[in-house]
Amino acid sequence: MKEVYLDYAASTPLDEGVLEKMRPFFTKKYANPSSIHKMGRDASLAIGEAREKVASFLSASPEEVIFTGSATQANNGAILGYLRGIKNPHIITTKIEHEAVLLPSKKIEEEGGEVTFLKVDKKGRIDLEELRESIKENTAMVSIMYASNEVGVIEPIEKVGEIIEEINKKRERKIVFHTDAVQAAGYLNCNVKDLKVDLLTLSGHKIYGPKGVGVLFKKEGLNLSPLFFGGGQEKGISPGTYNTPLIVGMGEAVSLLKNKKGKETEKLRDYLIEGVLKIEGASLNGPMEKRLPNNANFSFKGVEGESLVLGLDSKGVAVSTGSACSSHSLKPSHVLMAMGLSREEAHSSLRVSIGRMTTKEEIDYFLEVLPGTIKRLREISGK
Repeated sequence: MKEVYLDYAASTPLDEGVLEKMRPFFTKKYANPSSIHKMGRDASLAIGEAREKVASFLSASPEEVIFTGSATQANNGAILGYLRGIKNPHIITTKIEHEAVLLPSKKIEEEGGEVTFLKVDKKGRIDLEELRESIKENTAMVSIMYASNEVGVIEPIEKVGEIIEEINKKRERKIVFHTDAVQAAGYLNCNVKDLKVDLLTLSGHKIYGPKGVGVLFKKEGLNLSPLFFGGGQEKGISPGTYNTPLIVGMGEAVSLLKNKKGKETEKLRDYLIEGVLKIEGASLNGPMEKRLPNNANFSFKGVEGESLVLGLDSKGVAVSTGSACSSHSLKPSHVLMAMGLSREEAHSSLRVSIGRMTTKEEIDYFLEVLPGTIKRLREISGK
């Protein structure tokens, strides 16, 4: 049976060049980077090179790059690590964030802080005026994702940074700005100076690197409290023995982002969207403009999303209903609900995300099997 992978927003394949860069550190250069002998120093040097590659991509200094075990750890480290050191902190975030931002924000609320969840419009975008109006005297952090993992909408992060910078000029206690750039890194400008962010999160496996490694950019001078304790690696913020192969892979994957082909991907995505919208009862969730070039999210009248995913899986096509991290939940997407979709519409959603290896032939196969799968499911449900 033909196999077509259209779930790149959930995870990407490991780039062959990245794998080759990692391989020696599994089998030959396996020493602990914290050891002072030559083999340990060689491993430490490789980590330093990876740190420089990430710093170059972000237009940051190597000292501002912290390696973590995942983007989830990086998000938690940014939010909890900063806000737990402040009395009665107020954080502003959005209703469409990944759970790795929503849950630590709610944790701050449980611990006596305050949270404001910004609304989004039907396109999934925040209102900058609502952001301004939400800022209080005790506002300590604003955390807004750069681009949505579910619908691909790009938030106006640079404008948010400008607003915070303007407000901070008049404040004694500065507002710290964090963005989850996990989905954005493959296609958008992540220059931290342009974005005016203090904290930024990346993930290895979303950019053709390995799973199990993330990055937290922490602006110089910003203090974070560790969430767990150990040998003091990564300035004590992410302690534990360095996973050298994965860190090396992260550095190499980031360095290869300079060769990204967003325009070609966007053309293929538009071709996919045009084909899907020919199906009766199909609608696109989110905007066409200012959307990640690899993401398309649809709702299909009279079809249950999980059933559609399984139906397409039986044809060899891998897609999802939304965030892979929440795929085992029967709840409708909180992102689509925040955008104004009904529970039924949210339950009928399908996320199709393409990547470097996606071909027009694969899209054609998807468009070939999709209508019949939808028709069969509608007949079963009687809708």
